[in-house]
Amino acid sequence: MASIMRPTLLRQAAAAFSRQQMVRPAVTKDAARVAAFHASSRRSLLPPGPQVIKGTVNDPAPIPETSPSHGSYHWTFERLVAAGLVPLTIAPFAGSSLNPGLDAILCSLLLVHSHLGFQSVLIDYIPNSRFPGARKASMWLLNAATALVGIGLYEFETNDVGLTEAVKRVWKA
Repeated sequence: MASIMRPTLLRQAAAAFSRQQMVRPAVTKDAARVAAFHASSRRSLLPPGPQVIKGTVNDPAPIPETSPSHGSYHWTFERLVAAGLVPLTIAPFAGSSLNPGLDAILCSLLLVHSHLGFQSVLIDYIPNSRFPGARKASMWLLNAATALVGIGLYEFETNDVGLTEAVKRVWKA
């Protein structure tokens, strides 16, 4: 009985294999096209950075110049600004007072906090060694945006209701 069934099974397997061979080229073409999109340098979404090697294998890694405005002092300043925002955000709403001095300090710290945060993002994701022009341009753009927002906050504080009153009005609306 098994010898009678074996040729039939072999024929069915051979027919299924030939059907797969007809389907497989279309699938592999599509898969190759998708893989080429993800792995090809012809269609890369971002251009690769400059491939420059400075020095030899035996040269030590360069040590950046020390600066008191970077490192632990910079980190401590960022944390103090972030910690100072907590009571300054809660105080005007908890005490129900609209003090323009407190509002100005809150706006200033929010602006400094946002600037430092975006500056850290730019430093982390646009390396100066690979993209010096883009890094410099993005830092200038950040400085210009910070100055523009500072002028806008000053105008909003002096000629309009101020930040805390605006938040109160939006919250109750």
